[in-house]
Order: sequence, then C-alpha cells, then structure tokens
Amino acid sequence: MVFGRIIRLSAVLAAALFSLQSPLLAGEPVKDMKGWEVGSKYNSHYNASELDKFRATVVDILEVEPMNGMSPATAIVLKESPDDDPIMVHVCPAWFANEEQLGLSKGDRVKIRGSWAYIDGKDVFMASKIKKGDYFSFKVRLTSDGTPFWTMSEEQLAKERATD
Repeated sequence: MVFGRIIRLSAVLAAALFSLQSPLLAGEPVKDMKGWEVGSKYNSHYNASELDKFRATVVDILEVEPMNGMSPATAIVLKESPDDDPIMVHVCPAWFANEEQLGLSKGDRVKIRGSWAYIDGKDVFMASKIKKGDYFSFKVRLTSDGTPFWTMSEEQLAKERATD
C-alpha cells in the first residue's frame, strides 16, 4: 500500500515536472519556425548591406503570412505622410512578439530601420529596429549581418538586449 502511494506520487511529480518543461503549459509561445529558420528562403530576402531607414506613422498592426506556407508574422502598416501609399513592414514571427508585445499603437510616430524586399510580387520592408520617441526601441535583427533574434540562443539574445 505504501509502495503504491510512492509510485503514484512519483508519477504525479514526474507529470508536474514535465508540464513545467512544456512551453505551451508554461505560458511560452510555441515556436513554429516554418519559414523563419536561418538560411530560409524568406530570410534570404533580407540584405544587411543595403539598409534603409525612414520615419512614418503606424496605420495598422496585424498578423500576416509573409510567404506561402510560413507561420504567421507580426506586421505593421506605415505611412510616411497621409497622402503616401501604405508600407507593409514584416517585423518578426508572431510567436516571437505579438501585437501587444510590440509596444506600438496606431498613430505612433516611429523611426524604422531594415531592408527592402520584393516578396510574392509585393514590396515589403523587413524590419531590424523600430524606435518610438527617445526611450523605446524594438530590435529584431543584428544590424551587422541581419541575423534574426528569433534564431539566437537565450544567451545570445540576452547579450544583444543588454547592449541595446
């Protein structure tokens, strides 16, 4: 009888420890890298040697499929002035940062840095860094070579966030 309780208790403890390791149960986003991997077709569109930057106003924040079959992206739509055409900006995988975690709202004036790309017949801007005001910035790629933050180890990511 005591032996049976020990086995049941061990099973309960093992299940509890397993659930703490599960990203879904621990409240962490599930990392669906489909299309977002290092060396992916999508990431090959980012050209770190041809960076551009501009100021614009946030018109919309949404989730999009960057290329057919990819897991969703958090994206923003910007306008440099009210009369200009909207600019679609791919920020990062939705599991890396969603609309709430992005820290932006419609109407915010931002300065954005990244690379232009032509994807599936459309011009898009692939963000590396978004700044709002003097104190807020959201960085998703290394400026030097375009390495996406979502492909970095926790240690690399912590180092990059400490230097920003």
